[in-house]
Amino acid sequence: MVGILLLTHAPLGHAFIEAATHVFRGRPERIEAIDVWADQDPAEVRALAQAAIARVDDGSGVLVITDVMGGTPSNCTLQLCQPGHVEVIAGISLPMLLRAITYRNDTVDVVVEMALAGGQSGAVKVDNRVRLSPN
Repeated sequence: MVGILLLTHAPLGHAFIEAATHVFRGRPERIEAIDVWADQDPAEVRALAQAAIARVDDGSGVLVITDVMGGTPSNCTLQLCQPGHVEVIAGISLPMLLRAITYRNDTVDVVVEMALAGGQSGAVKVDNRVRLSPN
């Protein structure tokens, strides 16, 4: 199972895990969050991220999701990338995370593809003409 690490500005990562726990009616396995605080040392963030990656990786790989490209959390991921094993996506959204969790029993490349698709298809303009199908 592909592990997931949310590396975001505080307090987003833990909030996204809480939202996913609500949607799936239980906390997903092999998922962690590191909430980066203002003025936190980037070397400390990288060390925390490396330790978290080791904890969530069962050998299937890890998807690291950050919030904003160019921010401290995403900048700290540059040295963590291992193509095909530790992949990074910036621009977290709840649809992206839910899709990543749903497909994480596949390969890390498929999880990346599905997470990106979830993020793209999850951003829609809503107005009074939009009709959602009942659940």
